[in-house]
Amino acid sequence: MKYRRLTLWGIVILTILALVVDWPKVPLKFNIGTLKVDTVLAGPDIDFNLFGWKIRRELNIKQGLDLQGGTRLVLQADMASIDPAHWEQAHESAKDVIERRVNLWGANEPLVQTSKVGEDYRVVVELPGVKNVEEAKDLIGQTAKLEFREFTDASAAASPYNFPTLENTQSVGLTGKDLKRAQADFNRETSEPVVAFEMTSEGGSKMGEVTKRLVGKPLAIFLDDQPVSWPTVRETITNEGIISGNFTVEEAKKLSVQLNAGALPVPVQVVEERTVGATLGQESVNKSIFAGAVGLVIIVLFMILYYRLPGIIAAGALIIYSLLVLAIFKLIPVTLTLAGIAGFILSIGMAVDANILIFERMREELRANKPRWMAIEIGFSRAWSSIRDSNIASLITCGILYWFGTGIVRNFALTLAIGILVSMFSAIIVTKNFLRLIYKK
Repeated sequence: MKYRRLTLWGIVILTILALVVDWPKVPLKFNIGTLKVDTVLAGPDIDFNLFGWKIRRELNIKQGLDLQGGTRLVLQADMASIDPAHWEQAHESAKDVIERRVNLWGANEPLVQTSKVGEDYRVVVELPGVKNVEEAKDLIGQTAKLEFREFTDASAAASPYNFPTLENTQSVGLTGKDLKRAQADFNRETSEPVVAFEMTSEGGSKMGEVTKRLVGKPLAIFLDDQPVSWPTVRETITNEGIISGNFTVEEAKKLSVQLNAGALPVPVQVVEERTVGATLGQESVNKSIFAGAVGLVIIVLFMILYYRLPGIIAAGALIIYSLLVLAIFKLIPVTLTLAGIAGFILSIGMAVDANILIFERMREELRANKPRWMAIEIGFSRAWSSIRDSNIASLITCGILYWFGTGIVRNFALTLAIGILVSMFSAIIVTKNFLRLIYKK
């Protein structure tokens, strides 16, 4: 009994916290005599200091390009100076550079993906909410700059925890033009993933002089003035060498892509530019909210008319479910697109499915003349396996869509997966404890 009371209080506290997070920004403006109020009522933002890390998060719904408007750019990579055997590597490196620049620029949930049309290698960039298109084009269109730098302070170089910056390092005269290529490989002795690189003839001479002087010290690698790696030099390196450091295969591949961005610099030019207006996005949001509200009302009416009191409890659990999902979207945060809204609305229907399975199992037990409290317990225990298996199958599908999909497909998969997980909590914990509260033994 004590456990059930704690669970009920936990549900109440979670619901209150979700309401605080979900509270929309509402303008409040009025005059009472000499008192003038002009403010915005809204839930609090996250703003605290944790172990020296300042965390600041505005609790608002992030919107994708199709909802809040923005800019879509298609850039074509110029492969004229690249060996055809390395076009795919250069294409991936160009995409990685553009993605890093967009993220550092501060665009809200951008989408960067590669595309190939015939012999044309392209990079598609979507920038939600971006209005200064020319600034974005200037930033994205620059050719990647790779540079090798050493620490200026010997004590800083000796510390394995020191983070290299432009201020505490200086150039050693090695740049991307001195690097021929890099690729992910495996150490033949230890079988651990490493990054193997090859220098040009001129670059090999420079590398030999630098590494001979820096044996036992770190050599930082910067891409677009941002550090990507700072391995310690173990021996003199000339034409060929490896970078090791307990890499995973994916980390080794990523570092090789970043190095190739400087070794195989790819000029890009904008071949297509499209602006999505915020008016169209807001109209889509309004229609989606209306459709979701109508669907929710119809579901609630059906549950109440068909299942009576258990239906009312399920409707209350459904409202709590919606509050929790929206709060999670704000806290992560999840960038909502039209496809994401569709995934959320679909998950509402799936949340009701679990309640219907439970109620039908309860009815079977009631027809067998079982007491209602016993029918509740048996109904939940016997329906759980069906709910669990169907939701696991749906989560596997979401995982496949998220892993192999891009853009709006991944957004749909993410919102649907979150909805499914919360729906299981809503049906098994919230509905069950509310029924126990009303139908006591």
